[in-house]
Amino acid sequence: MQKRFMRGVATLSGLMAAGTVLATMNAVPAAAKDVYGCTVGYWCGWSGEAGNGKRYMTNKNVADLGAWSNKIHSHVNRTKLIACTYDAKNYVPWDGYGAEGPASSSLAWSSDNPATTSSIKFVRTERECIQPAYPSWVAETTPKALGFGDMNGDLKADIIARDKVGRLWFTSGNGAGRLIGSGGWNGMNALTRHGDFSRDGREDLIAREASTGKLWLYPGTGTGSLGTRRLIGSSGWNGMRTITAFGDLTGDGRSDLIAVQKSTGKLYLYPGTSTGKLGARKLIGSGGWNAMNALVGMGDMNGDGRPDLYAREAATGKLWLYPGRSGALGKRVLAGTGGWNAMAGLIAPGDFSGDGRADLAAVTNDKYKIGGYAGNPGWLITYRGRGNGLLLGGQRTDGEWWGLNGFC
Repeated sequence: MQKRFMRGVATLSGLMAAGTVLATMNAVPAAAKDVYGCTVGYWCGWSGEAGNGKRYMTNKNVADLGAWSNKIHSHVNRTKLIACTYDAKNYVPWDGYGAEGPASSSLAWSSDNPATTSSIKFVRTERECIQPAYPSWVAETTPKALGFGDMNGDLKADIIARDKVGRLWFTSGNGAGRLIGSGGWNGMNALTRHGDFSRDGREDLIAREASTGKLWLYPGTGTGSLGTRRLIGSSGWNGMRTITAFGDLTGDGRSDLIAVQKSTGKLYLYPGTSTGKLGARKLIGSGGWNAMNALVGMGDMNGDGRPDLYAREAATGKLWLYPGRSGALGKRVLAGTGGWNAMAGLIAPGDFSGDGRADLAAVTNDKYKIGGYAGNPGWLITYRGRGNGLLLGGQRTDGEWWGLNGFC
């Protein structure tokens, strides 16, 4: 059990300069850069509570604290990373662990009573205390290529995810993942992919830059990685509420983009071109689309050879199918009667069940209920396509998709 101890600067004592790992605290005037008695850039633990007693310092991973195991009663994190403290050696989380963010100016120590810490590790996101930064994603091999969803050509549906520090991860459907964007992706407020926009036969990623409203194309390399980005929309894209890569709605063999205009609620189609850029937009929805808070380009859900759209209605949580027509959308059909507002992200990675039909995945938010109780974010729910535009019942697949966003 952890407690927080607050103390003013005037009462601080025992501040110590860096240079040793174990030290007995001596009374030294508190410097502004070291008000905790812990050198900036280090994690410090003390044998007593509230920063008193002997001190242990480290900024490296320590699999076994040795003589200090179960002896640290108070601690503070002065690094820029998250400090994971484990009751067991070797970073084993199952006996208990804590995740301690960098210390703020509130002058608070964390307290362990009784002392239980036996190992410590530094990571960038809290989920890395107990598992990889990327989600575990497993897909069956599809019997046929759908033209989207498979970024590395292994006939398995892939998913891209962003973590809280703005890194981008690629998961190929075999449970493993790898980094494809080392940082900066939090600067994008829309991520979408569905098919080949650059005309090289590989699936691409499209992202909107929040600060400028620019639209960028990140060409796929065929390996799951991304190539050098290209500008495909110079400005104004922040005027769109939702941006979704859709597939080939126009029937010309090129992937298209759809977007909802914030000011009017109109839905526009932006056709792909032979140059990899977007053509002149076409109105395909005259209004009312601001009532939808999620759009997903699903691929061909009803077997007619055209891509279809799923849209979530904000007021009701219903899920609607809008079947694709030649350059337009057909009359909508109810695909989900309610509860879809409990999903933080809707993901259309293609066929992950291995039956040749496009499927849907979703990640829950705090509204999701288990046993009648809400507050269950980060569950992966999978829905198999039935081939008629609708879905089979959802399967609660994995509860460890928390701390991630930007799924596509």
